[in-house]
Amino acid sequence: MAFDAKKCKAQLIEFIQNWFEVNGKDCKAVVGISGGKDSTIVAGLCAEALGKDRVFGVLMPNGVQKDISDSKRVVECLGIPYAIVNIEDAFQAMMKNASCVVNAQGKDITKQTLQNLPPRLRMATLYSISQSINGRVINTTNASEKFIGWGTMWGDTVGDVGLLRNLTVQEVMAVGDELDIPRELIHKVPADGLTDCSDEDNFGFTYAALDKYIRTGECEDEEVKAKIERMHRNSEFKRNPIVAFEYNE
Repeated sequence: MAFDAKKCKAQLIEFIQNWFEVNGKDCKAVVGISGGKDSTIVAGLCAEALGKDRVFGVLMPNGVQKDISDSKRVVECLGIPYAIVNIEDAFQAMMKNASCVVNAQGKDITKQTLQNLPPRLRMATLYSISQSINGRVINTTNASEKFIGWGTMWGDTVGDVGLLRNLTVQEVMAVGDELDIPRELIHKVPADGLTDCSDEDNFGFTYAALDKYIRTGECEDEEVKAKIERMHRNSEFKRNPIVAFEYNE
């Protein structure tokens, strides 16, 4: 059955309204605005569902963000209140202290650590703001990213509610096209903002190929199929709840 973006958008609006009625009546939807399609669409959906005054955008550059103008354009187009919180000082302080500990163990801070700390600091920032302004943090992860583990645990993969977690990138963009948001923001080339490469460059395959595999199990390129399956298998721990010990009498 073909994906009906208009129907999905209507269901998302209703879902947001019902969720907030139960889990945060009169609360604000707090969204980290990266300038990418996911946070843009999430903010747009929340603004339509709750009203612009009940959505609060948080822009969180780490020093200089080269596409910060896109983030500002998003909040201005939507007409939602927002704040800019630069996480550079927190990042540098954390790296300085962590490096001392790691170096004392005869090790160096890894590239992965440098890439994953900013998303975790951003999520801490979102919750600090949300808890102080009667808000709820909205997760912006989509199904394609979740399937291959493309996200930072306890960073961009968490939140109080997820709107896009069961929608592939192609479906997310289709829903975005139903919103009153500039098309170029909806179809902006996805990038993690950490590696100076697009997501697809990092993957070695396209989101279109990934989304097709997710929905149909089909992939014409066997090498790409194997890579997708390997990434899915290796990131299983990210999708599961924390494994906990249970005492048996």
